[in-house]
Amino acid sequence: MMRSPAEQDAVDRRFMAAAIRLARSHQGLTSTNPSVGTLIVRDDGEGPVIVGRGVTARGGRPHAETEALAEAGERARGATAYVTLEPCAHHGRTPPCAEALVAAGIARVVGAANDPDPRVAGKGYAILRDAGISVDERVLADEAADDLAGYLIRSVRKRPEVILKLALSADGMIGRRGEGQVPITGPVARAEAHMMRAACDAILVGIGTALADDPQLTVRLPGLEARSPVRIVIDRLARLPSGSRLAETAHQVPVMLAASADADRDRRAVLEALGVRFLATETYDHRIALPELLEDLAAQGLSTLMVEGGAETARIFLDEGLVDRIALFLGPARIGAGGIAAPISPERIPAGFDLVREARFGEDTYAEWLRRA
Repeated sequence: MMRSPAEQDAVDRRFMAAAIRLARSHQGLTSTNPSVGTLIVRDDGEGPVIVGRGVTARGGRPHAETEALAEAGERARGATAYVTLEPCAHHGRTPPCAEALVAAGIARVVGAANDPDPRVAGKGYAILRDAGISVDERVLADEAADDLAGYLIRSVRKRPEVILKLALSADGMIGRRGEGQVPITGPVARAEAHMMRAACDAILVGIGTALADDPQLTVRLPGLEARSPVRIVIDRLARLPSGSRLAETAHQVPVMLAASADADRDRRAVLEALGVRFLATETYDHRIALPELLEDLAAQGLSTLMVEGGAETARIFLDEGLVDRIALFLGPARIGAGGIAAPISPERIPAGFDLVREARFGEDTYAEWLRRA
């Protein structure tokens, strides 16, 4: 069926949007590999039909293209593949996805985000073109790259994507001194925050927050409990109490402490016996060196890191230019006297960030800013 360029563009955007939505289903579950979506679509004269769907499997393999081709079978021959990330081009124990698409007889590939990994970086598309496959690149590329930001940043900057997430009261506070956790947003916004946790590889707080709030930092939505991220505490002197909820649940959901060599050995031994893992760190000006810590986390395969507090930890990440995305939940209530001022607000967003998303969750509002590339 012949379509005008405008009609074909509309079809391509529709199916790529569906592939991007499919990729989101495994965000945070694919280990060192990104969560990619692939759709195999063919048109036998009665309109385009999806004949194969694939998303990167839990743990990172098989890749999305392999899954989609397996579902499509012989129907893949002559069809179009929509992939949210350039197909891989490097050999492991299995052939690269670009070659799998060629072998399956795919006639056309529509790609979204380009892969900066030097083992791929244009090589995947070159394999396809050399085999005579028509390739259209960067369809909904920005939308796909937004979801793949953790993988893309880790590939280029050798550190995880850092998402600073805070809940602010109407008077710009994130809590009240001496009172532990203070509810700022309602249940709908809190559920959305837990959904964000489920899509991240790790969540981080400073020891001040860990001591004041005794948080769990897990995903507590029915059916999603298993998607809790790795929990990290910046705790130079290993002050996390052995009776804290973090330490007591370390065998169920991993807990890592970024502590220095000055940490008390006995306290460290007690926490290690509970399952807490210690990260080797460097210190600078009596603080954990954050750029080096982030490099080490990336080397362990962590691509997305949500920083949830407290105010001082958030301020340090901002001051060091390590924040890639700012996510603010804004509640309608005021905290007043004794409140802990947020280091940031919608009116005080650092230069270089663009507002990309706004939403309402019950009585609360949400806004998100993304650092310009």
